[in-house]
Amino acid sequence: MRIGHPKNFWGGVIFAFIGLMFALVARGVRFGDAVLLAGYQMGTPARMGPGFFPFWLGVILVVLGGVIAALGMRSSGGHGSAFPRFHWRPIFWVLGAVALFGVILKPVGMLVAGFLLVFIASLGSRTFNPRVVTVLGVGLVSFCALAFVAGLKLPIPLCPDLESVQRFTMCRA
Repeated sequence: MRIGHPKNFWGGVIFAFIGLMFALVARGVRFGDAVLLAGYQMGTPARMGPGFFPFWLGVILVVLGGVIAALGMRSSGGHGSAFPRFHWRPIFWVLGAVALFGVILKPVGMLVAGFLLVFIASLGSRTFNPRVVTVLGVGLVSFCALAFVAGLKLPIPLCPDLESVQRFTMCRA
């Protein structure tokens, strides 16, 4: 049997898998008396615990993924297509950029780390345009600095952890 819409089918399977992982981590995993994954307190809808939202979001994602995968199984006029080639390059660049961001955020600050995140993640695109990426990076970093550091007062370092740079007022937000 061939899959009618392979992209929909495999996308639905991935959604369901990610949703299942969220639900398992939120709820915890026990095997008999052994606790494999501790989980979080669920709470109630009126008084939500830390595991409530991720668990139900995971359940919704499992259902949505199941529906998408089921719709992807429908035949497209009897001519199912083979699964298209999987593109590892964009995944490598995006995941690598996010990992690098997490490592360098504290030493170099959000302004530099955020810009590098956008620039490096964009290298995964076949239509990479440095001018467009620069504008996108500056806009995204500016928005994040205004929203998270200035607006929400989150303790995210903006500038590199250097005494000569930290004297600027903008860096001490």
